[in-house]
Amino acid sequence: MEHPDHPNTAGPAKKGPGGALLRGLARLGLVTQILIGLVAGIALATFAPGAAASVGFLGEVFVAALKAVAPVLVLVLVMASIAGHRQGEQTHIRPILMLYLIGTFSAALVAVVASTLFPSRLVLATEGAAPTPPGGIAEVLKSLALSLVDSPVNALLHGNYIGLLAWAVVLGLGFRQAAPSSRQMIADLSAALTGLVKRVIGLAPLGIFGLVAGTLAEFGPRVLLDYLHLLAVLLGCMAFVALVMNPFIVWWQIRRNPYPLTLTCLRESGITAFFTRSSAANIPVNLQLCERLKLHEETYSVAIPLGATINMAGAAITITVLTLAAVHTLGIQVDLPSSLLLSVVASICACGASGVAGGSLLLIPLACALFGIPNAVAMQVVGVGFIIGILQDSAETALNSSTDILFTAAACEAQGDLPDPVV
Repeated sequence: MEHPDHPNTAGPAKKGPGGALLRGLARLGLVTQILIGLVAGIALATFAPGAAASVGFLGEVFVAALKAVAPVLVLVLVMASIAGHRQGEQTHIRPILMLYLIGTFSAALVAVVASTLFPSRLVLATEGAAPTPPGGIAEVLKSLALSLVDSPVNALLHGNYIGLLAWAVVLGLGFRQAAPSSRQMIADLSAALTGLVKRVIGLAPLGIFGLVAGTLAEFGPRVLLDYLHLLAVLLGCMAFVALVMNPFIVWWQIRRNPYPLTLTCLRESGITAFFTRSSAANIPVNLQLCERLKLHEETYSVAIPLGATINMAGAAITITVLTLAAVHTLGIQVDLPSSLLLSVVASICACGASGVAGGSLLLIPLACALFGIPNAVAMQVVGVGFIIGILQDSAETALNSSTDILFTAAACEAQGDLPDPVV
């Protein structure tokens, strides 16, 4: 019998207004939670700067968590992607795959040009983390070669993303010849890490609350102008790619007015992807649109899921713009060959972007490593990316997903697989 002086600890917890508020916040989507954290951080820094400075540690914890998970994520994600590749899959969709690669690389080039014309600068803490800027393309290539042959343990410990990428490619190619059970183990490990990343990103509302409150308390409201400028460059690049660069690539394929098809894909696929913020979640929408456009099922059933994985023009723009924002902030001079190399690296990084909201941001340190930017500084840039991610990630996903079906339809028509134009 339960003693009357001791409460029943197994019973339901008392319900109060605080608990109801927390449960209500938990039921909101991540975007809404981040928006609340952003507004709360600005309000706290405005009305109670002292308290805002004290909660800045929440942002530091969030950035530290990202720093901890990002290196392992890059290694396992790329390795699993290569190991899980099915032999002969590429031959069925080679023209579409080529369009995916051209589109992603072109988007990175657009981002380089835009960042050069409208350079963004950020407020970053660089004490004790001085960059080692390269003297030119020769030094960049030398540093790249040395990073490639780094040991995997050292690469993990010091955040050498170039070395991790090299080991991921080598191990992934090796596992392609392994037993199916071994490849499944790698796939399961990748899925487990992706789930861990989702949990870390679930802390983004608190992290952004701390980052915004602490930064505004220390540097003032001018920081918001830097964020707006950066966001404008990002969205401007994505709009240019969606409305100018992609239509040009489609015209090069089908030799007729590309805008009816382009606008159809943006309307039918891009709008839903903007709100789902997941290319993978938008695959059913794209498959349904392919059926309505009367594309061949044998082609689009492979091309659309593959595009959701590797066709990442929006991610290439995000990685390039934010990397160059760090470069300009630190006063590093970038020559033309280094910019072209950045476009290549950003394209490769984009193809390996994690399939979770904000996944492309976690690959920014890999691109920053080209310019000798320390991991501690690069992860601050990732934190800035999460602050503007409410619009950035939605626009990025809309561009990625709509381009999947746009290039698939264009390639089908260019090959003469269809008796009539698709639109």
